[in-house]
Amino acid sequence: MPQRIKMPERHPEERNQDFKQVNTGYTQEQAETEARRCLQCKKPLCVQGCPVEINIPGFIKQIADKNFNKAITVLKEKNNLPAVCGRVCPQENQCEKFCILGKKSEPIAIGNLERFTADWAASNIKDEKNTIKSNGIKIAVVGSGPAGLTCAGDLAKLGYDITVFESLHDSGGVLRYGIPEFRLPCDVLDAEINTLKALGIKFVFNCLIGRTKTIQDLFDEGFKSVFIGAGAGLPSFLNIEGENYNNIYSANEFLSRVNLMSAFKFPDFDTPIHRGKNVVVIGGGNTAMDSARTAKRLGAQSVKLVYRRTQQEMPARLEERKHALEEGIEFIELTAPVKFLADEKGFVKAMECVKMELGAPDASGRRKPVEISGSNFLIDADVVILALGLHPNPVLPSLVKSLETDSHGYLIIDEKFMTKLNGVFAGGDIAGGSTVIEAMGMGKQAAKNMHAFLKEHIHHPPDDSAEG
Repeated sequence: MPQRIKMPERHPEERNQDFKQVNTGYTQEQAETEARRCLQCKKPLCVQGCPVEINIPGFIKQIADKNFNKAITVLKEKNNLPAVCGRVCPQENQCEKFCILGKKSEPIAIGNLERFTADWAASNIKDEKNTIKSNGIKIAVVGSGPAGLTCAGDLAKLGYDITVFESLHDSGGVLRYGIPEFRLPCDVLDAEINTLKALGIKFVFNCLIGRTKTIQDLFDEGFKSVFIGAGAGLPSFLNIEGENYNNIYSANEFLSRVNLMSAFKFPDFDTPIHRGKNVVVIGGGNTAMDSARTAKRLGAQSVKLVYRRTQQEMPARLEERKHALEEGIEFIELTAPVKFLADEKGFVKAMECVKMELGAPDASGRRKPVEISGSNFLIDADVVILALGLHPNPVLPSLVKSLETDSHGYLIIDEKFMTKLNGVFAGGDIAGGSTVIEAMGMGKQAAKNMHAFLKEHIHHPPDDSAEG
């Protein structure tokens, strides 16, 4: 069996100096060679591992046959954001995990092939015409992140009149403010969103639903159903002494400043964030890796990533960990902060830590870190970034009391993704999704249920075959 084609990437000492893409993408020859490794299983297990139900063998076969136009058609039957998913989706834990080749060799590089197909389409297919017949039924989508964009795209393909309401000044949600340019360039995201606009989807920016407009306002304006995909924007903190000192950021704030305020364009103009010399990132997920690698690119002399377990327990993707280490990020494992120290002006200067050891497994199945008494030590730090995870966006539920949440702040939805408000559906991080592709899967399932709901509750139900 031929070996898996490795994704080409730039040299670490070159790429950690700028915000250009790390992975450079397959050539046509590489894509065709990799596609030919696919066994074209009669019962493809890989599809079962895809939250958006892509016909994986179908699009891969078209690549192997050099029918790239057909390949993107197959992809977009299920996935409205293939160039995004091909870059940031954790395929190793989903579709590729179930690839039968992975039992004796390496699984098909499904994500790399998805990226190749999407990038080929962006370069070779221009000015797609919208042939979808409108049914005149208005639907509002709250939030333009992966869940909202997916839901909007699927419903637009069924002929609905979709308006997306976004509280920020641009679309994309976490795809724009939470993922660095070197992993997901803004021009790639913009191209994906432009294909959705070509379906007739409209965007309203700087509009906070619950404050600028209420949900009732949307129904009064003629929207027949609402999807809420407001994401997870509430950062977690350590709640230890000194956490409010200057130059201690949540990863959410740090990456938002870099992405939305164009700090990644440094040194063309001054960045709207303090660029420290000794940066410490606390956490072990993908966001921690993104923050550490971003800090390095902003000019930090030293970037340390502090994690209370070992690298083996880190939730970050293996590729992201590998890239971080290659780019000079130092991992300090089995370590936890207990206190921050500051200079006379209130700026952080160091972090007091303790060493940890792994005990019995906790609720997550991972061994619980236990503090080693008397192991305290200091780490110099003039910038600290807390990448400890996010909670559901609390703004909308706090403004709309009839939207019920559970003890963790997630919107309560039923098996059809409907909230306690009739005709109001939800998905993505605000309803329990934890990754981009999981949010997209929830948006897709919600769209199906919204379509069924509207067919049942509107006197003139839309035609399932509106496209054409």
